[in-house]
Amino acid sequence: MVLDEICDDYENVDQIILTDVARDCAKLGFVVERSHIVNALGELIEGGLAKAYLLSGAKPEELLGMPSLDVVEEDFKTYFYVTPKGKELHLSDESWRPFDDEGKPCP
Repeated sequence: MVLDEICDDYENVDQIILTDVARDCAKLGFVVERSHIVNALGELIEGGLAKAYLLSGAKPEELLGMPSLDVVEEDFKTYFYVTPKGKELHLSDESWRPFDDEGKPCP
């Protein structure tokens, strides 16, 4: 679900990713915490499926590895985006998707 969130645009943990993933997980009956999202992003970066960026200037600045996100960002500078390898994986198999076309949980 985290990979899905970063496939169409640069996204920030505290601005978009946590909110959207937590909302969808609540529909499935479980709670997701910020630390779960940060860990998932770290695993995606380690696997070459995502990259982290600073978006504080005119052009995204790629960061090496997973940045420290111990504190909630108030200025929303750290963003994540899928790599070509991550995009390929994301498009290769839709069986992970927990919702049907109407947005209802799959059985």
